[in-house]
Amino acid sequence: MPETWATLGVDLHLETTRAGGLRRGLTDALRDAVRTGRLAPGTRLPSSRSLAADLGIARNTVADAYADLVAEGWLTARQGSGTRVTERTPARPSSTPHPGRRTPSRPAYDLAPGTPDLASFPRTAWLKASRRALTLAPYDALGYSDPYGRVELRTALADYLARARGVRAHPDRIVICSGFAHGLMLLGQVLRARGLDSLAVESYGLPAHWRLLERAGLRTVPLGLDERGTRTEELAAGEPAGPRAVLLTAAHQFPTGGALHPDRRAAVVDWARRVDGLILEDDYDGEFRYDRQAVGALQGLDPDRVVYLGTASKSLTPGLRLGWLVLPPSAVDEVVAAKGGVDWSCGVLDQLTLAEFITSGAYDRHVRSSRLRYRRRRDALVAELARRAPSVRATGIAAGLHVVLSLPPGGEDAAQRAAAWHALEVHGLHGYRHPESTAERRDALVVGYGTPPDHAWTGALDALCAALAE
Repeated sequence: MPETWATLGVDLHLETTRAGGLRRGLTDALRDAVRTGRLAPGTRLPSSRSLAADLGIARNTVADAYADLVAEGWLTARQGSGTRVTERTPARPSSTPHPGRRTPSRPAYDLAPGTPDLASFPRTAWLKASRRALTLAPYDALGYSDPYGRVELRTALADYLARARGVRAHPDRIVICSGFAHGLMLLGQVLRARGLDSLAVESYGLPAHWRLLERAGLRTVPLGLDERGTRTEELAAGEPAGPRAVLLTAAHQFPTGGALHPDRRAAVVDWARRVDGLILEDDYDGEFRYDRQAVGALQGLDPDRVVYLGTASKSLTPGLRLGWLVLPPSAVDEVVAAKGGVDWSCGVLDQLTLAEFITSGAYDRHVRSSRLRYRRRRDALVAELARRAPSVRATGIAAGLHVVLSLPPGGEDAAQRAAAWHALEVHGLHGYRHPESTAERRDALVVGYGTPPDHAWTGALDALCAALAE
């Protein structure tokens, strides 16, 4: 078989110019390809005969261009090894920073909430599920998918959510989305198209979610918060002109950590029925319960008034970018229309793999294993705080992947400064407070004990206790 540019595994477009002659044009083009990195150090070039045939020029022209670049040091030529791009030592970055530009130092330990232990992602089990899913996938599954998402995943989720979270679902009422934020964007579009101009939210939550809703044209109205959770009775107090939709983390309020009181769960469903309203339930970490029975999904009380939003971001990894909406019948067509004519946002192979991962039992095994690991971390955190910083009270510890550490007035800023000194990233509770909230301000740290990999957990906990002890 004749040697060509392609058989050597190199596919490179060369812009040669005839100005100054073919030899010069080829030399300049090759030099530029090496300088810009399109030809990496060590790359073997085709023989002069092969490249001449590919380019339709004389062999001597290519040989002369190679010789020029060898003399300049761009290429090397050795008997039996052919002509290659010269191996070069990478240039060291300047030790002097760019004027006016600061490179932020990376914390040694990360206890920010919102992310699981990424090092614990079950790669071997996921690969096994992926291989089986791809083997069994029908050919049409590899084409453009409809906006509902793959039926295999929707069927698997309907069974799992009914069993594990008390969700009343049918595959035809589930729409797959690219994570929670994508689902919230779709619902924001639907609510705005229905004529709503506002949506009630919890007084503590994620500002990124409020911004998504506001970009959809919805004003976010914060509800009060007390020891029984979000004050859902304020929705009824705002009738008839108040919001007709509300976003809640009912099973495990983020970030304060409590569960919505049963009386308020029932009251918010009654409110939705009375005003023809809609409840958006963010069940972001429903699988992780430690000291009590899991709180079932609010959706189970009234599937016609509650949209259930779930995600694999906490149970597996946010990088998977898979979430799901369990919708009331009245909202399915609107959400599907908002998503578009085809599923452009969710990879089919990942959907098929997750479906196989769930139905094979691997998902349940991973969740159980993760629950034990996170509980051990939580117990270690609480015990170490009691020993080294007894004045700090830990709350919201019955569930989830984070804990709230209550501090005296003014203590939040001081604790964050001490944490920064110890190269530790933690978040203050103030950063999660709605700007229009009238709820009492609390000084606290929101500590994500699920975030560090196992090898960094002990160091992170030590840095946290040292910062709090100061």
